[in-house]
Amino acid sequence: METLEKLKIKLKNTEESLKTEFSALRVGRATPALVENILVDYYGTKAPLKQLASIFAPEPRLLIIEPWDKNAIIAVEKSILSSDLGLNPIVDKNLIRINIPPLTEERRNSLIKITGTKLEEVKVRCRTARDEAIKEIADLFSNKKITEDEKFEIKEKIQELINITNRNLENITKLKEKEIKEG
Repeated sequence: METLEKLKIKLKNTEESLKTEFSALRVGRATPALVENILVDYYGTKAPLKQLASIFAPEPRLLIIEPWDKNAIIAVEKSILSSDLGLNPIVDKNLIRINIPPLTEERRNSLIKITGTKLEEVKVRCRTARDEAIKEIADLFSNKKITEDEKFEIKEKIQELINITNRNLENITKLKEKEIKEG
């Protein structure tokens, strides 16, 4: 059924978006995902850092950013400073070094709260997708394209998909919280 397939795709995309958002949360280890989506004002256009530079982590607490256009170094530095990551970039000729300090207990607690907030935001998107799918099913039923039994069967499948996705989202969040506590 087309409605179920569309819902599966939306729910999978929702899971992936949560993983992406969590990858940008700093857990005390250097990872390119931490800065790769920072928007840099590059000649009047906002572009993600990953499109403007090589980003690598040669050590567990060090990130190195090497812009392909050496004239972009100041713009990259400015964008990193203005991000909410609390990082201090150091310009070193043609590259930028970022030392990743260990997390404080206060910052860990703050990050765990952020994961909970992001989880709730994603769950709201799942509920919205579920409501849209149920509305589609109701429309199909009212237009006599499906029977009442099919309507209830599809609604059960929709709820089953939502339950599975919610469990997956909670597991993703628990893993991230564990990483934050240990990081």
